[in-house]
Amino acid sequence: MPSQFDSVIFDLDGTLWDASASITKAFQAARNSVDYIENDVTLADVQAVTGQPYTVVYERLFPKLPAEKLDEYRALCARHELSAAEEHGGAPYPGLEDALRYLRGQGYRLFIVSNCQLGYVDAFFKHSGLGHFFEGHQCFGTKLLPKADNIREIVAQYGLQAPVYVGDTPGDLAASQGAGVPFIFATYGFGTLTEAEAPVRINQPADLEKVL
Repeated sequence: MPSQFDSVIFDLDGTLWDASASITKAFQAARNSVDYIENDVTLADVQAVTGQPYTVVYERLFPKLPAEKLDEYRALCARHELSAAEEHGGAPYPGLEDALRYLRGQGYRLFIVSNCQLGYVDAFFKHSGLGHFFEGHQCFGTKLLPKADNIREIVAQYGLQAPVYVGDTPGDLAASQGAGVPFIFATYGFGTLTEAEAPVRINQPADLEKVL
């Protein structure tokens, strides 16, 4: 990894906050509003698909749902999910605000790139009160682009010369590699990577002060 970066791009769920409890309630509410979903959605189910593009999430949670119903149910869940994020939010990981303050104090420009739907990052800003630390953000819901493309877009849009991406899943690693951006693995999130796959890792947000 370069010894000096000019910016840090973060994943959201599993890296900055954990909103899985609120999202689980949203999926359950959506399930209860229709008569064609048989299986329940648990916290473990939601955590297992966290970080996937939200269009993929529903295909994995409801693989037997006919295509015509899947689109309808996906839209219903998306509305419930965004409402839950806006109303209840999630829990920022301990020490996050201090870590962001440190990074900004060291001159790093901060961004978010997530596979979430449009409006979800704004819900994070609203509930965490941390929006002022970030210069920009991009998400899957904007143009339905893969995360690697969204990372590249942030890099180009803001003229970043030496960014690093912080994420918590194998998908985040693949996206950073696809975008040609170094990767820092957040071990406290929802994914698992070996040290060989992701040698630069943090066990809590505060560890960014040691890595950066």
